[in-house]
Amino acid sequence: MKDKQEFFEMLGEIDGRDFSEYGRIIGDYDFSRYILKVTRVPGEAEDTHTIFVVRVPTAVAGFPPNLYTTAIRRTALEDLLVRKVSAAIEKVTAYDDQGISRRYLSAATPGQKILPRSALVISDDFIEARLTVQLPSRRGSILGEEARHIFFEELPRVVNSALIFCNLEETEVHQFVDLMEDADAIRQALPTRGLIGFVGEGAFLIRMDRSDRPDYDRDVPLIVPDELLIDMDVPNKGRIRGLGIPSGITVILGDAYSGRTELMKALAAGIYNHVPGDGREYVIVSPDAVYIAAEDRRSVQRVDIAAFVRQNPAGRDVRQYTTTHADPCAAEAAAVAEALEVGARALLFDESDSNSGFLCEDSRLKGLAAGVDPRLIPLSVCARQMADDLGISIVVAGASSVTEFIPVADTVLRIDDYQVSDVTREAKQLAIQTSELKPDASALKRLVEYSRWVVPSSLDPTSGRHDAVVGAESLNQLRFGNYVIDLTAVAQLADTYQTETIGLILYYAKNRYLDEGRPIRELLDLIDRDLSTEGLECLTRDLRGDLARPRRYEIAAALNRLLSLRVSRAAD
Repeated sequence: MKDKQEFFEMLGEIDGRDFSEYGRIIGDYDFSRYILKVTRVPGEAEDTHTIFVVRVPTAVAGFPPNLYTTAIRRTALEDLLVRKVSAAIEKVTAYDDQGISRRYLSAATPGQKILPRSALVISDDFIEARLTVQLPSRRGSILGEEARHIFFEELPRVVNSALIFCNLEETEVHQFVDLMEDADAIRQALPTRGLIGFVGEGAFLIRMDRSDRPDYDRDVPLIVPDELLIDMDVPNKGRIRGLGIPSGITVILGDAYSGRTELMKALAAGIYNHVPGDGREYVIVSPDAVYIAAEDRRSVQRVDIAAFVRQNPAGRDVRQYTTTHADPCAAEAAAVAEALEVGARALLFDESDSNSGFLCEDSRLKGLAAGVDPRLIPLSVCARQMADDLGISIVVAGASSVTEFIPVADTVLRIDDYQVSDVTREAKQLAIQTSELKPDASALKRLVEYSRWVVPSSLDPTSGRHDAVVGAESLNQLRFGNYVIDLTAVAQLADTYQTETIGLILYYAKNRYLDEGRPIRELLDLIDRDLSTEGLECLTRDLRGDLARPRRYEIAAALNRLLSLRVSRAAD
């Protein structure tokens, strides 16, 4: 290992030379408090960004071991330090005479959600941060003095202010880690309490991420009456009170301005833990909950939607429904089937994002359709049997499209101006005419048994002369080969880093596991296993600092929306 003085002198030697001379800096350098690892540099000046690794020994970093003794606490501390590194880089950013930023260092900038990320890794022996460095050059020539400024002035300040425990606010660090451990304890306790969700007392539902347009001018807490509050015991804060969302069928009544939509968005986001101060720190939902939305003109490949669609107007086989442009009703039915196929145990619906024909039928108009065989079996007809026979919990919210769920619901809540009340007894007394339609028991059973196999050749990442073109174009747009996967209706994506990772996962699955056809569920099981045991590093040959782990449900959603996807049945 070389020392930092050698690195300093080398930058002076290559100053003014051709950009390719940056290759001489590859190696490990001892900066006393940390080690700088340079494993590769770009060969051309047009591609000046590369990953540099900063490794701080545990003894130097000085973080108490109890901050990372468990996987959940380790993830919390890693997430916090990523934020600290990003903030420290922002502070050391220099500006030229025109006020233009001259930022050469960068790191992942997480949103409000806490996720396992590749930007920083904590082991028992060291803390390792992966930073992107733009190697300074002008017209293809190395700017050695500016490089010295980056590595000998900016980088040490970032390391000292973000990765050394004694330079951080101790209380803040412990509170951040303890909060995530408490939130996870609630999530683990949900099934033992007969719940699929929990909303902490006074939660601020409309504190959305920057990508969710935080254009509200006031904080509005959710108000829950004492009779609806339950207690949850957690290891650090002791006891937390809040609203429990029970297993089974829950109806949430409220108009568009009542707070209903915000509550459903918060529940959908509750599959993740949130940073302190977000407002949704104790909005906790089962990790196997999936928000389902209608979607116009999406691709569907051999999905069994017979539980909800008896006859498709286009004449397609509803037991192996295939199209490149599904209508919203069929698309929502397919989304349900696809989520259950890969293990979802709770489904969330809001009428603002759903197809009304999929949710329910209007019993008042039955007389006008006398003698006509219905083409649809709405969710309101199937919900009770899905809950009782399949163990699937359903939360459905709305103002006008949820009436027919009330007779089969276990719980009916009403929300008005962000105040929740239990109106189950009153709702059950309403004279709501139940549907004469009956659920198709065998079709519903197939929802959790149906197994589709991926045809390996249909996952093709090539594009033109390139072997693989994979990457996120935005939060909701994923490039995979010649196709762009539209993820607009996949509401539970956390950030663009997740979208990027999903693309790499599909590429990884293609190369490692699709030498022959495999069931989608088995493929996701294998990916989950690898990510849990090997980490995000297993996805790429080179280190990446811009990856964030997604759930299997968002991976499946992307796979199912890939236009080139082809699937078969085991019998085929």
